[in-house]
Amino acid sequence: MRVFRGFHHPGVAPACALTIGNFDGVHRGHQAMLALLQSEARHRGLPTCVMTFEPHPRDFFAARLGKPELAPARIATLRDKLAELERCGIDQVVILPFDEALAGLPPQDFIRQVLMDGLGAKYVLVGDDFRFGAKRLGDYATLDAAGRAQGFDVARMMSYEVHGLRVSSSAVREALARGDMAGAAALLGRPYAVSGHVTHGRKLGRQLGESTPGAADGFRTLNLRFPHDKPAAHGIFAVLVHGLTPEPLPGVASLGNRPTVEDAGRVLLEVHCLDWPLGAEGGYGKLARVELLHKLRDEAKYDGLDALTAAIRHDTDAARAFLATHAASYTKVSRQTTRDRI
Repeated sequence: MRVFRGFHHPGVAPACALTIGNFDGVHRGHQAMLALLQSEARHRGLPTCVMTFEPHPRDFFAARLGKPELAPARIATLRDKLAELERCGIDQVVILPFDEALAGLPPQDFIRQVLMDGLGAKYVLVGDDFRFGAKRLGDYATLDAAGRAQGFDVARMMSYEVHGLRVSSSAVREALARGDMAGAAALLGRPYAVSGHVTHGRKLGRQLGESTPGAADGFRTLNLRFPHDKPAAHGIFAVLVHGLTPEPLPGVASLGNRPTVEDAGRVLLEVHCLDWPLGAEGGYGKLARVELLHKLRDEAKYDGLDALTAAIRHDTDAARAFLATHAASYTKVSRQTTRDRI
């Protein structure tokens, strides 16, 4: 899969079958749309192309209004979105910066400058709620009329449902917000996961739990940055870590702001492997994918490191108990972590 920031690159395909959207989470509804896109592209002898946006348009408008609370919680990082699009067999992704210029582009100019001149779209597939252009004035009817007049095909895919529930990024966010990891996995078609390079932290975990039998290195952790300040999931989770060893590593993880040890507001995924086979290097610099399988509790602020250590011991025991009975069902099919493309 080829990835481009913008379409002014010589490697961008001169013609394509295109779909447009944020694709946050690449859930089962997105997957059904991408499968249809592939089928239509094959019939036309065209490469498939996804056009997506960064930042999320709602992030942009929330910042412009000075109301950050209006920005949506982010399900996936850009890296994870691209990895899932590649897994779905997409040939090309074009990431457009959502800025004042794009936000102010009238629908007809968007069609001409972006879809036709920029991407050479011969077939365009959109969702049933698709809106585009300045003030969201463009819709499916606008796009269909332009296609008839200018010679490209336009199609619309209606809602995709699982057990009577409309699959959407909003539904995934709601499941993650309430800690329903099984419900989120049903909507996504896979366990919810976050990937990233293992980075150096404050090494505080090595000081915690040193008095615990068998824990000579304390609660050592893998640290992965989540590059958005509003992750859709928060809390403490039983997890499996992929990509560092041949088999997934069971662990317990915290996703959030670590209120006991820092006030910087930085979002971090901090994983303690229940067994530590990584040696002194600890996987630094490697790309790991962490599946969040079961929420144990919300984040909490503790009065000192002793209280935090006691909570981590309790979480570790709870994660061991969950994974002892459930991990096998998650490890039947192992997926390799896609290398970083950003």
